[in-house]
Amino acid sequence: MIPVPGYEGRRVAVFGLGRSGITAARALKAGGAEPVLWDDGVSGRLQAEAEGFALEDLTVADWSGFAALVLSPGAPLTHPKPHWTVDRARAAGVPVIGDIELFARALAATPASLRPRVIAITGTNGKSTTTALIGWVLKQAGLKVAVGGNIGIGVLALPAPTEVEAYVIEVSSYQLDLTTTFAPDVAILTNISPDHLDRHGGMEGYVAAKTRLFQAMSPDRVALIGVDDDWGWATVNALNARRLRVTTITTRTPPEFVDPTGGVPVADLSERLPDQIAAFEAGRFIIVDATGGRLVADGVAIADLVPARSLPGRHNAQNAAFGYAAARALGVPHEAAVKGLMTFPGLAHRMETVGHLGPVRFVNDSKATNADAARQALMSYPSSFWIAGGRAKDGGIEDLADLFPRIARAYLIGEAADDFAATLGDTPHVIAGDMATAVALAAADAKAAGGDQIVLLSPACASFDQFPDFEVRGEAFRAAVLNLGATPFVQG
Repeated sequence: MIPVPGYEGRRVAVFGLGRSGITAARALKAGGAEPVLWDDGVSGRLQAEAEGFALEDLTVADWSGFAALVLSPGAPLTHPKPHWTVDRARAAGVPVIGDIELFARALAATPASLRPRVIAITGTNGKSTTTALIGWVLKQAGLKVAVGGNIGIGVLALPAPTEVEAYVIEVSSYQLDLTTTFAPDVAILTNISPDHLDRHGGMEGYVAAKTRLFQAMSPDRVALIGVDDDWGWATVNALNARRLRVTTITTRTPPEFVDPTGGVPVADLSERLPDQIAAFEAGRFIIVDATGGRLVADGVAIADLVPARSLPGRHNAQNAAFGYAAARALGVPHEAAVKGLMTFPGLAHRMETVGHLGPVRFVNDSKATNADAARQALMSYPSSFWIAGGRAKDGGIEDLADLFPRIARAYLIGEAADDFAATLGDTPHVIAGDMATAVALAAADAKAAGGDQIVLLSPACASFDQFPDFEVRGEAFRAAVLNLGATPFVQG
């Protein structure tokens, strides 16, 4: 746990008692604060009461006595309208913050000589894999690393600053909306495409929330920005105007600008690029390029990603570029960073091979909760038997029409099944309804097609119509695959 100082003896309101809220309350209490907890749900209040926390109905509380409101990221700050606790706090002049801001303040209170470095990752897609990959690379290089935030362990439940050398933190737009002083040593924006627009009042609000990651950045820190979309370039331009240190990450260099040799080998730097040696050894890069699965940093050949079995596809090449650049920025040597990429075991529910049934491979990409994420999966294979559906987001799968020729057949589940069927048109498809039926139908068709085939779960939808979250959905896919007698995949 990371105790949060600065509120000793003061009352701090905590609303929303899910993972981040209850963890924040524990961290505040450990730092000497007097957290006052409330939740609209009975179960959250019962857990807090069982742990001995003070409960108080914030609808009738005296807000003038609170030093801050720690708001759950699940409660709206601005749109569709502010949560009622936000209105009460603002009326009383009480700051509204979140768990990432508490984390930032705990770090700031840590003596500089003991303060670990922080890598923070945000973006629409790829942030969880990038977070896990960076954590893996740093650990393989021998650093004491804690990984958490919006992935896995809540940030304030991670080990105290004096116990680690680096934090690798995934942060969501909801969390960033509640920050003011958070300034990671390496700040990563993977990409931006429309998502959570209802919570941010549209695309501009969503982008503004994401780019709050850089609001407190100083020139001694590093920004790694994915520029495969226009929003990434806009962010780069804004940071360059502030004279900050920026590295761009791309996987879409036009063919005429791609070096057919793959770049200058590291061993040849002293002979061919002597002026770049100092920057390369310090991990300072202007452009890291992963076009075509080759990792190249400022013209220097870094790695061929084909042997990295857990990083297939263009989107994972982007993740690898972020992983390499972030590790080098923290001082990890070139050879160790590349070795970490090549040995990464992958992340559950993100392009995860779960089993084989003869030559048919089953891939679990349940984390693809929007069309842009599903695009990355569909592009990774020339053909696939695609399981999709759930609770659709704005636009459905209309933006994937250019990839329909890659779909051998689609198997549609959940609320979106009828709408997706209409969008697919003449593309072969069937409304399967539920996961087990979809898996059975897809497996039979893939087997009948003969040869090496892919059955791909990449729903392009939220899971909440049939499953509590994408993890449960992914596990349902895994169970359905194994129930067919498939051989489980073991990394090795």
